[in-house]
Amino acid sequence: MAQKQQLNGETAPFVTFETSMGNFTVELYWKDCLRTCFNFAELSRRGYYDGTVFHRVIQNFMIQGGDPTGTGRGGECVYGGKFEDEIRPTLKHTGAGILCMANAGPNTNGSQFYLTLAPCPWLDGKHTVFGRVYSGMGVIKRIGLVQVSTGDKPTQDVVIRRAYPAANAN
Repeated sequence: MAQKQQLNGETAPFVTFETSMGNFTVELYWKDCLRTCFNFAELSRRGYYDGTVFHRVIQNFMIQGGDPTGTGRGGECVYGGKFEDEIRPTLKHTGAGILCMANAGPNTNGSQFYLTLAPCPWLDGKHTVFGRVYSGMGVIKRIGLVQVSTGDKPTQDVVIRRAYPAANAN
């Protein structure tokens, strides 16, 4: 009988993204945001993000993905529906490359996430910060420069070809 791989900060401290614009790896803050990190790593392990797009890009602010509908209105967590925030006063939107949960208000986390392109202190205390870009920040910056149309949607899809938990950063 096959044993299910347990995801935690020791077995999967990173998640790697292979995108249509290049690869990047994020480091997860397991000790601070266990449920959020598990949700993100498990969705990645299941292939939930594979084939999805960065549906919202705002230059000098953030790139957002994780919605299988590509509209910014979809997505569920591994716990079913939505789950509570894990906001920590020590984890802030201090600069480019911060990984956070996108939400529609308090305790509405699902599958959507964003990566900052600049400091965003007005978001502190409103979104769970649960990681940072470990490698591939140039890819994040390039995604942040794509042409967008109405609703900050890229005019050409930026596809997450594959996302997966990793024990080591590549």
